[in-house]
Amino acid sequence: MQQLSNSGMETKNNSFVNIVFLILPKANMFDFAGASQVFHESCEQGLKARLHFCSYEKEIHTSTSVPLGQLNSYKKYSPGNGDVLFIVSADYRYVLSPQLNPEPELLQWIVNAHENGATICALCNGAFLLGKTGLLDNRHCTTHWRRTTDLQKKFPFAKVQENILFIEDRGIITSAGATSGIDVALYILGKLKDDHFVHRVSRELVIYNRRSGSHLQQSVLLSNRNHIHLGIHKAQDYILENIHKDTSVTVLSEIAAMSERNFTRIFKKETGLTVNEYVTQVRKEKISELIQKPNLSRAQIAKQCGLRSERQVARILHSA
Repeated sequence: MQQLSNSGMETKNNSFVNIVFLILPKANMFDFAGASQVFHESCEQGLKARLHFCSYEKEIHTSTSVPLGQLNSYKKYSPGNGDVLFIVSADYRYVLSPQLNPEPELLQWIVNAHENGATICALCNGAFLLGKTGLLDNRHCTTHWRRTTDLQKKFPFAKVQENILFIEDRGIITSAGATSGIDVALYILGKLKDDHFVHRVSRELVIYNRRSGSHLQQSVLLSNRNHIHLGIHKAQDYILENIHKDTSVTVLSEIAAMSERNFTRIFKKETGLTVNEYVTQVRKEKISELIQKPNLSRAQIAKQCGLRSERQVARILHSA
């Protein structure tokens, strides 16, 4: 058995995390392709992670009959502290049929991964396999909206939630179908790194709207980006990375390669905010982050946020 690194969620401290995908027969290709692509792109951008794909069958075909060939047996891996184990969804007719009859060794393998500190993510109806381990008992969970009733009936001790994209309960994440796998992957990536890193990956994948489990309002680092105007994105990137510097319309319009008048007009049209409103929101979030650090004075916080005084810090913190 291959003992995976147990560094996991310590990636912020420059160690590796292992992302393991358990691929079921008749797997829904879109679900795991989206999530795995997020981590592949993250590695391209500097995330220290290793991706692994395994199964409990020798030959795997997806629900659309695309052959995946031979995958490593799950027995070769032992996810540990901080690693992430994805249980991929499959054709619902397979998942809800007697064909989904996993051997006890597989179920114990999943339980062991959780007990050893791995985060377990069941995408869509992968929750039905996870439920067989008992790990959904007395936990909040979800699945595809068409299958929440089935999940509750099959696992009566689970606390099945409806109308949400994904939910985490004590190291167990379950999600709705299809694109929610991307949302889960970005959510985990945010825990491994930070929101700005997630934003960079999202932009590379042309994902300009990151959603939370309940699809609540997002961090300013990721919101107001649901457009494809390259010049405005460049200006927003500059603001995020240089909030301590000059963020005047003159500077930003040059970065966007636009006239000041046109830049001001287009910025509001594409983001829904004026330039000043956006800069203020970025400063407010940055202040909220820095104020948690007891070794920083208000004067130092002001300087790092491009402000002249502590009074300005207080004014922005208490702004609506």
